[in-house]
Amino acid sequence: MPAALAEIIRNEMVESVHYGHLVLLNAKGETQLAIGDINLPIFPRSCVKPLQARAMVKAGLNLEPKLLALVTASHSGSETHIDIVRQILISAGLNESALQCALDKPLGEVERKQWGDAAPTRIAMNCSGKHAGMLATCITNNWPIENYLAMDHPLQKLILDEIESASGEKSVNKTFDGCGAPLFAVSTLGLARAIQNVTVGADSASAQIRHAMREFPELVSGIGRLTQRWMSVIPGLLMKEGAEGVQIASLSDGRTLAFKISDGGFRPFSVITAAALAQFGVKAPDESVSVFGGGAPVGTIRATF
Repeated sequence: MPAALAEIIRNEMVESVHYGHLVLLNAKGETQLAIGDINLPIFPRSCVKPLQARAMVKAGLNLEPKLLALVTASHSGSETHIDIVRQILISAGLNESALQCALDKPLGEVERKQWGDAAPTRIAMNCSGKHAGMLATCITNNWPIENYLAMDHPLQKLILDEIESASGEKSVNKTFDGCGAPLFAVSTLGLARAIQNVTVGADSASAQIRHAMREFPELVSGIGRLTQRWMSVIPGLLMKEGAEGVQIASLSDGRTLAFKISDGGFRPFSVITAAALAQFGVKAPDESVSVFGGGAPVGTIRATF
């Protein structure tokens, strides 16, 4: 069963509770803290993008760090993000017509407002960098691009192998993510192990992924978003959020956290992530979340651990 990870406090009374599963691994890969059922399969959503990108690099994808950062991204859809996605496609001799991700408007709040009433596009979709990387990897290996999202495509088989090998688990449920790419269920513990494997991996592909994400956090997410803000100020932090309340964060020595919010909400993300990092002795920026009554603070969101 999931356990309480965060409470919403109004006038010193618990009003609501966010339940979920959370695990912290120490630098040796041992479980430092476990809350909820960390062995329950979850869909890790975009938190596995570093693993997907590592599989691509191992398969021959060769991009400069700025472009590689977009392959790991759930980007906000800024002009810069979209331009870099185009650069990835051009490097493979393609254009955005090759993308098969879902149609969408930009993910970022500011970027979506700027987009206005324009029709959704594939390149504005927050996973378009990953899809561009997949296409470029296919071109490098002479694999077909018409069905690059098929579960039995050579690239997707490699990605599944990468996730299962790094997590130490066999995926028990195979489906498709919101963007259209194959999605493989692993446990919260398996997700943490997989991300730790990227953080401490001595291979060139792991080093390239770490460097790209840490060097360009504004490309991994977007200006003003939690991932960008914290990766910019916490040395060595590698962080990635996923849809439906999934989060990972890993430090340069391998200490890693992963959690899944059962209700799929993002409201307690900063509070839970800060409390988890505090367990590692790392102080995150103060981003307390207030609860309001009539425009005035009357409470807060607090972690339960």
